[in-house]
Amino acid sequence: MPASVKLPRLDPSDFFTAEFLERTADYERFLAIEGLLAAVTLLVVLAIYAKRGHRLMRESAAGRVGTGMLLGMLGFAVVWLAEAPFGLVALWWQRRYDVSDQGYLEWLIGSFLSLGSVFLFVSAALAVSMGLAGVLRRWWWLVAAPVFVALALLFTFARPYMTPDTAPLRDPELLADTRALARDEGLTGTKVLVQDVHRFTTAPNAEAAGLGPSRRLILWDTLLDGKFSRAEIRAVIAHELGHLAHHDSLRRVGWLALFLIPASALIAWVTRSRGGLAQPEAVPLALFVLVALQLATAPLTNVVVRRDEAAADWSALQATRQPAVERSLMRRLARTSKAAPNPPTWSYVLDADHPTAMQRIAMSYAWRDWSRRDDTGG
Repeated sequence: MPASVKLPRLDPSDFFTAEFLERTADYERFLAIEGLLAAVTLLVVLAIYAKRGHRLMRESAAGRVGTGMLLGMLGFAVVWLAEAPFGLVALWWQRRYDVSDQGYLEWLIGSFLSLGSVFLFVSAALAVSMGLAGVLRRWWWLVAAPVFVALALLFTFARPYMTPDTAPLRDPELLADTRALARDEGLTGTKVLVQDVHRFTTAPNAEAAGLGPSRRLILWDTLLDGKFSRAEIRAVIAHELGHLAHHDSLRRVGWLALFLIPASALIAWVTRSRGGLAQPEAVPLALFVLVALQLATAPLTNVVVRRDEAAADWSALQATRQPAVERSLMRRLARTSKAAPNPPTWSYVLDADHPTAMQRIAMSYAWRDWSRRDDTGG
């Protein structure tokens, strides 16, 4: 969006009913407060584990690195046990507002099984870090951070192939729309997948994933169930193509690198009191520092992601040149996902990784006025 463009001030009541505004405010307020309590619980549990978890290593005969990996996996298992009640409460709230149809037992099983990927990542990260720390001592992070960035690049490339329950888009009209929009963005050959998520949620969504030859658009089947018009879905596709055209996935790996380098250095410094990360008793403390840093920097991460999302919105308006459709889309997205169009500032700062519905509607008006001036040379 050009720097000269300013978003107009709009009144949410001109676009949504008072009942909807009140209902979504209640819905998001509860989830925001519950999420804040979950984050506090996470820090408390990890702080206790950082103080006492190293005592468990006495029971292990897995060697230095193996014991550290066991302590890392045990730490995340303890965190899951502490956070599972919050996840169940959030699911209950979503079911109450008809945002999710997922069963509680199904959620618990799925959440537990997802620990497998977490354990795999934690084990690999600790194996690399502790192995390097055993050789390089306090300077292990200088080598580990680039290794983690390389792994993040690999994961970003492979992510479309790892997304479950996907199938190629079969709708010929939407395929034609995608090819035309992709051609205009210089993204010919981009494939479109549909992910089956309606068993878990009624909320619509889409994402751009992958790098280079692996890039894909992934549309949730809840976006294609008849609630949205072809023009609205076309606007969603244009938005996701904007992410690919701007190389947002690659940019986020770059931001991750900027986080990992100082974070690794800080972990190396803090864990000296436990003999450095070469020692397994330092692992619980390292986990606490890493998670605390992630939570502390989350508002900054949200700023970066919101900027990328706003840029993709502008690209979609440039590609479709239909601001009225964009407004209709944003109103319908808010209604189907129960998203508050104008949430409280504290919730927006802490949790929002997208512009609000009102900001996105305001952008459609700003683009309309800007394009008129541009067309007339004003």
